[in-house]
Amino acid sequence: MIPVLICALVSLSVAETDLDVLYPELEHSRTIYVTENGPRLSVVAEQSKVVSRRGGNATLPCKIQRDQSMAPNRKMRIKWTKLTSDYLKEVDVFVAMDYHKRSYGSFHGRVHLQGSSPMDASLVITEITLEDYGRYKCEVIDGLEDGTVVVSLDLEGVVFPYFPRLGRYNLNFYDAERACRDQDAIVASFDQLYDSWRSGMDWCNAGWLSDGSVQYPIITPREPCGGKNTVPGIRNYGLRDKDKNHYDVFCFTSHYKGRFYYLIHPSKLTYDEAVMACQKDGAQIAKVGQMYAAWKLLGYDRCDAGWLADGSVRYPISRPRRRCSPTEAAVRFSGFPDKKHKLYGVYCFKGHN
Repeated sequence: MIPVLICALVSLSVAETDLDVLYPELEHSRTIYVTENGPRLSVVAEQSKVVSRRGGNATLPCKIQRDQSMAPNRKMRIKWTKLTSDYLKEVDVFVAMDYHKRSYGSFHGRVHLQGSSPMDASLVITEITLEDYGRYKCEVIDGLEDGTVVVSLDLEGVVFPYFPRLGRYNLNFYDAERACRDQDAIVASFDQLYDSWRSGMDWCNAGWLSDGSVQYPIITPREPCGGKNTVPGIRNYGLRDKDKNHYDVFCFTSHYKGRFYYLIHPSKLTYDEAVMACQKDGAQIAKVGQMYAAWKLLGYDRCDAGWLADGSVRYPISRPRRRCSPTEAAVRFSGFPDKKHKLYGVYCFKGHN
């Protein structure tokens, strides 16, 4: 709320009569002059985006600039919320007023104000999760004055396309969310897919994104993928019906705490034998997201096809070579073989607390 000085010049009835006589064609009017004082409180961020990783910490900057003429106010309120793809909804994160402080939901116990000075409203997030990715709003209310600023939290990670054993285009939006979660990931955002496309991602199957849209990235235009004479870019089907429409999904995952590895075993295994072998080694059969994270973020390279938790068989190649993805670094996909009769190695994951 900004104080406003309004000066209004209104013609008097006598003068109006004189004007009517002298200038009958003149339209009557009222002129209002508005002069605004500058804001006495504002909120700024030194950077609009902060980059971290799953399991790490991050400080979202928010500094208060307050007119020195304002009296001290112990009831100045600082509120942090997380914005969603539905701009009408915000998720409460943290509120502070004087000595009263409260964190909400999944942020409980993981967030606090940096508080390097009375004018520092920066938010510290610890033990970052995949779901913490997104845009946050810092709002400061001091009496009739208020100010806001938005800061993005980005995560180092990898986007990967995914479809289950059922085959392509079998996931509605909610199935897609579960599918990514089951593979140690979340549904990717448009910004994450765009960054992956700029890094060379080329994929000709449409997949859900976190905002409910369906899109796919193309580097090399070709007939089955939007047409040969089109330009490279993100192909966009727009927002789709989350219940009725079925597509693949683009998932996003980040760094993990643990060890991803190929289990050295004297013989090849069925799927059930692979699950048991990992458990016997004190681990769990690895998930697709864990393989992609190891490949992309740690440079993991192994030219041995192995079972993963979803029943697929894959292998990660970061150094292309003959007989092992000779044309590009990639996670190679061998399909969803018969679990009872096909024999492969296995990739395991041993988590660390």
